[in-house]
Amino acid sequence: MAKDEKPKQEHKPAQAQKQAPKKEAAAKKEAAPKSDAPQLPAPPARLAIYYREKVVPELMQKFAYKTVMQVPRLRKITLNMGVGETTTDKKTLDNALADMTRIAGQKPVVTKARRSIANFKVRAGFPVGCMVTLRGARMYEFFDRLVNIAMPRIRDFRGVSNRAFDGRGNYSLGFKEQIIFPEIDYDKIDTLRGMNIAITTTAKTDDEARALLAAFRFPFKH
Repeated sequence: MAKDEKPKQEHKPAQAQKQAPKKEAAAKKEAAPKSDAPQLPAPPARLAIYYREKVVPELMQKFAYKTVMQVPRLRKITLNMGVGETTTDKKTLDNALADMTRIAGQKPVVTKARRSIANFKVRAGFPVGCMVTLRGARMYEFFDRLVNIAMPRIRDFRGVSNRAFDGRGNYSLGFKEQIIFPEIDYDKIDTLRGMNIAITTTAKTDDEARALLAAFRFPFKH
């Protein structure tokens, strides 16, 4: 070889160089220990078990249902929080969304005005609040906290009306303050907010729905 000649360097194709890190990452992933433990589903909510073991037999006896499928059950619970001042302050809406998320354990959606209201300076499409619909385990968990923790925290609470049904087996109630829920820290809120709660059941009549809620120890006034 001549003195002025330099050994030729071997150049790997660009594609091969790009693939090298991917192969190394794949090798590390395969080398990582794998857990043989099966992924178990989350346990059912406490009230879901209570419904199956206590409520169903009680209602079947009371209404003489022939099959378990005839027994009414909770279908969904809808929480709605109105925030009129959001037309001028977006931060107010953000705080309401944060409160609702803590209370429901699920991210809510923003509700918007369907039509313009000049007296309140609201235009159609403006955000006016938030809402969330709970089903399944989250519904039962929220209902459990509502009945056994939140309602007893209301000052001078003497029960809720047993007449707030809509004629189709659904029940609605409202609260003036979100701080009845333990998830809300009074020292960290910007203002007190009320909310409406709609409990939708599969009951065909109000009497059946009333019996269903009462079986869950819903605190109706006597």
